[in-house]
Amino acid sequence: MPWNGCGLCRTFEFLQKPPEAGSLWLLLRPPRTMPDPFKLDLTHRPRRLRRTASLRALVEETVLRPQNFIAPLFVIEGKGSPEAITSMPGVFRLNIADLVKECRTLAKLGVPAVALFPSLPARLKNEEGTAALDEDALVLRAVRAIKKSVPQLTVMTDIALDPYTTHGHDGVLTPARDDVANDRTVSILVKMAVLHARVGVDLVAPSDMMDGRVGAIRRAMDAAGYVNTGIMAYSAKFASAYYGPFREAVGSASAAGTSLLSKKTYQLNPANRREALIEAALDEQEGADIIMVKPAGPYLDIIREVRNATRKPVAAYQVSGEYAQIHAAAKAGWLDLAKCRHESLLAIKRAGADMILTYFAREMAQELG
Repeated sequence: MPWNGCGLCRTFEFLQKPPEAGSLWLLLRPPRTMPDPFKLDLTHRPRRLRRTASLRALVEETVLRPQNFIAPLFVIEGKGSPEAITSMPGVFRLNIADLVKECRTLAKLGVPAVALFPSLPARLKNEEGTAALDEDALVLRAVRAIKKSVPQLTVMTDIALDPYTTHGHDGVLTPARDDVANDRTVSILVKMAVLHARVGVDLVAPSDMMDGRVGAIRRAMDAAGYVNTGIMAYSAKFASAYYGPFREAVGSASAAGTSLLSKKTYQLNPANRREALIEAALDEQEGADIIMVKPAGPYLDIIREVRNATRKPVAAYQVSGEYAQIHAAAKAGWLDLAKCRHESLLAIKRAGADMILTYFAREMAQELG
């Protein structure tokens, strides 16, 4: 067949010629019998290891355990009944006696740690958040009660001023009231952290995102003799839209008159990955014992980046908005609550978190047994 410019014809003509010695023909020639195009000859079949539940369990790469969880708990004054938080189904503000009972339950289920957040009456709040330095503050009384009743439980406390201020910000404001006064705020947080260490807190958790606060807190606690009190730093805390239900829970939204309070001048821009890594590195250099990313679910990439950048333990906070949206979708019948809460937490751990703060801690511990 003469070549007429068609590549297929030229190839056919070449294939009809007898092979020359040493030519590539012997390597290029088609097999004598053509394989069945519908029959795959696979040496590696990953699906072999998915056939049964027992096989899947043997090769499971990421495993959730009750020991991975930290339960955030809200505490209130008085002896009243638990107060439901409407935007967070199943979550309550608890008086100290009920808080201790909840801590006992969590410890029996294998949850090793709790994070405490006080919800104060409006009369105790002011512009400077001075109630944060009260030596008989609500959260300090709660710590004493937990340590007396459940001494094996790790207790961490929030170091920030938003539960104590009338404006709902994490620190004191500048004279122009257009930003948080960084250095003045740090000086208050340092005193607050030492006060918490004095009553036996295991981890202080500065969530304020002020510059230099981790180093200042570390130096002050060491100087006061609390060298064994750890710091869980909210290192990569983003100015997220997912915090609304939490602000209802601690009362900072009602104090400020809105749950949409902007904290963009001191919390991270959700668009910035490199800046988050800088913040995490600075906190590590300043003496943080645990590095935290908050929120968790929408920032799995940041969790992975931080995990790759540090040898420190990494925490992630599955925040109130993440919890609320799963509940809301499940209530509408759009998602399976149990399966989605499990998958959401599995994803956070798979991304690199060693520990997860989650409002699902009790339910997940019960589920995991």
